[in-house]
Formats: sequence, C-alpha cells, structure tokens
Amino acid sequence: MNKNAVIVLSVIEHKKPIKLVCQEFEVSRSWVYELLRRHRILGPAAFEKGSKRPHGNALAISLELHQEIAKLRHELTAQGLDAGAQSIQFRLHTKYGHAPSLSTIWRSLRNQGLVSYQPKKKPKLYLQRFEAMQPNETWQSDVTHVQLSNGRAVDVLNFLDDHSRLLLRSKAHYVVTGQIVVNEFLSAVSDYGPPQSTLTDNGMVFTARSRGGRNAFEYLLDELGIEQKNSRAHHPQTQGKIERFHQTLKKWLSAQPKPHSIAELQVLIDRFQDLYNNHRPHKALKGKTPQSQYLARPKAKPSNDPIFGPSRTRTDRVDKEGKVSLRRAGRMHHLGVGRKNTGRKVLLLIDSRKVIVTDYLTGEILGENKIEPTRAYWPKMKNPD
Repeated sequence: MNKNAVIVLSVIEHKKPIKLVCQEFEVSRSWVYELLRRHRILGPAAFEKGSKRPHGNALAISLELHQEIAKLRHELTAQGLDAGAQSIQFRLHTKYGHAPSLSTIWRSLRNQGLVSYQPKKKPKLYLQRFEAMQPNETWQSDVTHVQLSNGRAVDVLNFLDDHSRLLLRSKAHYVVTGQIVVNEFLSAVSDYGPPQSTLTDNGMVFTARSRGGRNAFEYLLDELGIEQKNSRAHHPQTQGKIERFHQTLKKWLSAQPKPHSIAELQVLIDRFQDLYNNHRPHKALKGKTPQSQYLARPKAKPSNDPIFGPSRTRTDRVDKEGKVSLRRAGRMHHLGVGRKNTGRKVLLLIDSRKVIVTDYLTGEILGENKIEPTRAYWPKMKNPD
C-alpha cells in the first residue's frame, strides 16, 4: 500500500484529525483534502499508478494547418517551384506572420505521405564551396537551351550574381553570339554597375584563349578593368550556382504552357525573373530572396577603379576593446569600431583610401576608417565622406 492510501485510511478508518495526519506524513492540508476527493470519486483506483503522459501537446499543429501544408505542397509542385519545407514555411510566414519549424513541416509532409524519409547522405568532403563576399564581386554567366512547342532549340543567356544569386539578365536568342554576350553584359552593367570579376566556362562566346587570341567580350572586360575567370575544362562544378539555376529555370518552364515563339518564351522568362528575384525564398540564402540579399551589402567594384584603386575584403570579430586588426604592406594596424560592437562578426571592405566595416550578416555599416600607413591605430572617422 502506498503512502497516499495510508493517509486516506488514517482519516477515514482511524478517524485521525487531519492536522495530526499532516504532521505525521509531512504533507499539506490541501493535499490531504485532494486525496480524500479522489477517493470519494474513484475509490481504491485513485491510488493506483497511472500514466504520466500529458493529456495534450501544446506544440502540436491543428488539422487545418496540416491541410494547408498539403495544399501548399501541391500548389508549388504544380507551379514548377520548390515545394520543400523551407518554401512552405516562407509562404505560411508571409500569410500569417508566423509559421511552424522546418522539422514540424517535414513531419507533417511525411505523416501525410507526401514525402518519403531519406537518411542524410555522407557529405562529400573533397568538394569545396566558394561564395563571393559582396554583391558584384563575381558574376557567373552561361548559356542553356530550351525547346519551343515546335521542337526548335533556343539559347538562353543568363548572368547571375555569385553572392546573392540575383538573376541580373536572362535573354532568349536563337543563337547566342559573341556580340550578343557583349550587348547583354553592357545592359546588365547599365542596371547594376560593373562587377569586379566574371566567371564563365571556356565557350568561344566568352573567351578565345584556346585559339591564342581574344574576343570582343575579353576586350570589353579589359577596358572596364574587370577580372575574367574561366572554369577548367570538363569541370562544371566551378560554376555550380548557375548550373543549379538552370535546373530551377527549366523546372518552372516545364510547368508552364509550351511557348510557340521566342517572344512568348521571353515573356515567360521575364515572369520567372521577377518571381525568382523578388518572391521565391532561396534555400542557400536561408530563406531570403536574391533581391534582398543583393541590397544588404555594399557593392564590389572593378579592382583598378580609377577612384578607389584595388580593393579586397576580409572578415574579423570585434575584440573586447572594440577593435579589429588588419595587416597592410607587412604591417599590422588596428581599427576602432566601438566597444558596443564587441564580439560582432564583421566584414571589412578595403580600398586604397579607407576601410568600411560592416556587420557580416546584415550588411549594416558600423564605421569607416581612413587608411594611414604610418600609424598603428586608425580611429573611426566621425564624418566620413
């Protein structure tokens, strides 16, 4: 017999005063009355060990939310868009201002039979992932192929910002020539400013290096002071971002009516560009859109810019004295950022005149420091120009 049963018997059968029972068993009066109440309702069963399982789960989502998750899954799939948990979470948050966690959404999809469980794959440790630190630091470009309703193949030339994945330019042509690459690149430069570098494959429209010469695109980059980078032969992983983008574009186009002409195809591509840049959450950007990511940080410029000179970047963390360090021309310098930023991870944008210190995650400018080669400490400029 357990303690609670003995307490009740002491009161009911032995007629002990409740005060004495409380002292003997070292319990409160309210607990004795609670035990008597349970015995009055349940009898001896009141003292049997029961399950401690909670009656409900405050974190469980409702049936209506399960149904909405399934509905979004079907709608996104039909539209040719990513229908994973992150995309569903983004749309729920946009609609309601809050959303379940990714794991909860995945669990809902699995329980409804909309996805099958797949164990995590072992990461390919030999692969190295590269990402530009600033918008306009590197533009990736490539040509992909799309078919019209009559079966004719059409070239689509794309320019993609490496840092933000912003689709800068996407134009359909029956055949992409070297002059078309130049014209489309200049149009992108007119809209977004010149990049610091470009990254392309070794196609003849991008480089004539294999023939021992230079094409119009190479001459243009040289005139603008833009560094040209080319992937090595048979290694598409170097341009992994734009190769993966081509999959996203074609998946969306496959869910649309087949275009009958190149003009109809361009209308679809323009619709997709707005959707991709401004409305579609990007998994690699932690749910942000490419447009918001592109605007979050200062833009890189060509390295031999006549005003700013060669530029570079580095990351650091503000120390307890509110400073970060920078080695320049073999000498260590310390930059004042402010004690209130202690522990913050920062990105330093360095040119020949000054250093701009920004928050690594948000792009917020925390301060500017004038470069003074003869001094070890560079204070923050009060009125930067």
